[in-house]
Amino acid sequence: MPTTLPITLFYAPQTRATGVRVLLDELGAPYRLHALNRNADDHRSDAFLAVNPLGKVPAVTVGDTLITEQGAIYTYLADLFPEAGLAPALDDPLRGAYLRWLFLYGSCLEPAVVDRFMEREPGPRGMSPYGTYDAVLDLIVAQLTPGPYLFGERFTAADLLWGTALSWLTAFKLVPEDPPIRDYVKRIQARPIVQRVQADDAELAKRHQAEAVRA
Repeated sequence: MPTTLPITLFYAPQTRATGVRVLLDELGAPYRLHALNRNADDHRSDAFLAVNPLGKVPAVTVGDTLITEQGAIYTYLADLFPEAGLAPALDDPLRGAYLRWLFLYGSCLEPAVVDRFMEREPGPRGMSPYGTYDAVLDLIVAQLTPGPYLFGERFTAADLLWGTALSWLTAFKLVPEDPPIRDYVKRIQARPIVQRVQADDAELAKRHQAEAVRA
């Protein structure tokens, strides 16, 4: 049974929260969108810092339960709506790989990309959370090469996280468009819900920018 508790997504357009909005729509989950205007520093307001002291989106509340961090949010929400089929069950042999890839994004790819963008070394091997940038990219390409999704024909919530993220990272040239990555991003971007959310995202971003200018 899906939850009957109220769900709120604390969100700002064209951020990491976009993928969570896509996930909620793909799950068919009822939710309230609490949009923050980053141009007006809403994410630094006392009201939002009381929700997430780090001042980062996405954040999700389900009833009185707060979830932050992308890996945790995707895991929690996909498990909350099992009828959508986007999360392998606890006894599914794919469950371990699914969790690995949900958390590998935030723990390895994001730090690697930030270090590469900042033109800084990852630190001593014993301290780096990801090893090397090239090793992380090789791992991604190897996983995506069989296609069409992270786990072959099976589409999961992890694909929404990685597909959304790789779309931004390749667009900004932070990750190279190797053929497996390029083709994978195209598949995810072709999904009707992804296209609809991104179109609404762009319109909301424009409105927020105009509101900030008028303020």
